[in-house]
Amino acid sequence: MQAVTGIFLSKDQAQKAVERLRLAGLPSDKVTLLTPGKGTEAELKAIPVDTTEQPGMGKAIGAVIGGAAGLSGAAVAAIIPGVGLVTAIGLLGAAVLTAAGTGVGAAAGKSLENSMSHGLPEDEIFVYEDALRKGRNIVVALAENESEADKFRKLLKEVGAEAVDAAREEWWIGLRSAEQEHYLKSAITPRVLRNFDEAEKYYRMGFEAALHARARCKEFDQVSQEMANRVEELEEQNPDVELAESYTRGYQRGREYYQRLCDQSKAA
Repeated sequence: MQAVTGIFLSKDQAQKAVERLRLAGLPSDKVTLLTPGKGTEAELKAIPVDTTEQPGMGKAIGAVIGGAAGLSGAAVAAIIPGVGLVTAIGLLGAAVLTAAGTGVGAAAGKSLENSMSHGLPEDEIFVYEDALRKGRNIVVALAENESEADKFRKLLKEVGAEAVDAAREEWWIGLRSAEQEHYLKSAITPRVLRNFDEAEKYYRMGFEAALHARARCKEFDQVSQEMANRVEELEEQNPDVELAESYTRGYQRGREYYQRLCDQSKAA
């Protein structure tokens, strides 16, 4: 499976995209629409919720989950750190919210682990979150192969979708000036790239790696080995570049960034 994602300014555009995807033959359980801030919290709290969320995760406050036959049409609502309330339609929607760090109920859990969640790009979840934070709507479709994925990309573009890569660049542009200032003001050892233009590639890699779905809400010692392995891999690929500290500092800043989003959600 391969995820194809489109980001839309309006819900009407996003709904039209979903309709077009279904007319193109995509099963309803392989497409989801994510929408920010729909429904009242009081209404959602009235829906039965599973209580097995892990500490530090976003809190699921609503899950409408039917039997196996009706699960693809279910609506799921959750609070995502730094985003707020998000609703999604279908089992695939539950998988996306789970990857974003929310629990959506044990009734969907095992199905998500082995089926619908396969193919979801966990390294893009933070881009989805940023788009939702800006009030945009997201359509995610699972394609069987590259040929089908290309067809879905073209279809989403025709309806007016912004691609994830463009949204990712927009997200970084919004952060870049502050990160450059922080990088240049922080203590720099002799073995680090001093020019941010040179360091940025590796700093940003580290920053984004810290936002990967599997790295969130974990203590640093739980992710430090994976980070060290990635640094070693990059050093082998770029033997003439002193990149370790740039990557590591970017990773630490990414963790701080996500923690700020979590803190803002708690304070709201």
